[in-house]
Amino acid sequence: MGLLDDLKGKAQQVIGGNEQAIKDGIEKAGDFVDSKTDGKYADKVDAVQRGASDFVDNADDRPNTVPVAEQAPVAAESPAPGAPRQQGL
Repeated sequence: MGLLDDLKGKAQQVIGGNEQAIKDGIEKAGDFVDSKTDGKYADKVDAVQRGASDFVDNADDRPNTVPVAEQAPVAAESPAPGAPRQQGL
């Protein structure tokens, strides 16, 4: 599986059962950007909002997903013994 397929799969898992909350967040984020830029980029912001909302709407081909709130947390993997540690960004 390629990187893009992996990212799409993870996005679909997050979306599962949370569509309206995500779309509300997309709308609020766009409104925030519009308020901070005095609507200068409103047409571009609206296009991004539509694209993101369409992605949420079209993620119907996702496998049996569970809403994020109902998923068990994923444990972080420990580095292999002797492997160099990665520094935080």
